[in-house]
Amino acid sequence: MSAFVQLVERFAELLEPLFQASAAAAAIVLFTALVRLLVHPLSRAAARGQRARAALQPRIAELRRKHARDPERLQRAVLELHAREKVSPLSGCLPSLLQMPAFFLLYYVFSHTSVGGRTNDLLGHRLLDAPLGDRWTDALAAGGVFGGAGLVYLGLFAVVTAVATFSYRLSRRMMATNPALAAAAGGEEVPGMGAVTRVMPFLSFFTLVTVAVVPLAAALYVVTSTAWSAVERAVLYRPRNG
Repeated sequence: MSAFVQLVERFAELLEPLFQASAAAAAIVLFTALVRLLVHPLSRAAARGQRARAALQPRIAELRRKHARDPERLQRAVLELHAREKVSPLSGCLPSLLQMPAFFLLYYVFSHTSVGGRTNDLLGHRLLDAPLGDRWTDALAAGGVFGGAGLVYLGLFAVVTAVATFSYRLSRRMMATNPALAAAAGGEEVPGMGAVTRVMPFLSFFTLVTVAVVPLAAALYVVTSTAWSAVERAVLYRPRNG
């Protein structure tokens, strides 16, 4: 924990000439970008895996016709097909799972007044008028919705809403233009995965709740990571000519 605090403080020192009092907030955005860069190869692999699963859809459809009366046999046959083709039905989950430790690290650090036996000086940093350790309820108590801190949150909510709308439209467009890719994303070979995938286009809107209830530093991580994901998906899943 102490090493992470020192890392953020070092980033903040480097960024202070550009961002002044908001340097620590900029450091968190930079930290998030570095995490996403480290995870990006897995995101690319997940995109390749989803395209590979899409290519298997005709064979999976044939298996469904063949084992229509035996769901257990169907599930086993589909999993065996993925194993033979070396395609993992769960590869798309890895990028999200590997980001969780970074989020919880930020949440922990900005929820405690001391870290590693020393005073947590990061709590004194701000994004404009909003302390990085505060939550939306603190902003409302301090100055209301249109107070200095409240306006910071309104800005974050606006960004999240714009990103969520973009992600939702992107998902709908992908499903409409590439039914095989949509079927592959449905993950019907894994019990319950299809239902989860159908909810996925709406998950970005739930980010609004997360931003409202976690410390501002963790909210910055969520907003930055969500925006990165939207752009990344638009690039990795863009239609290929020919």
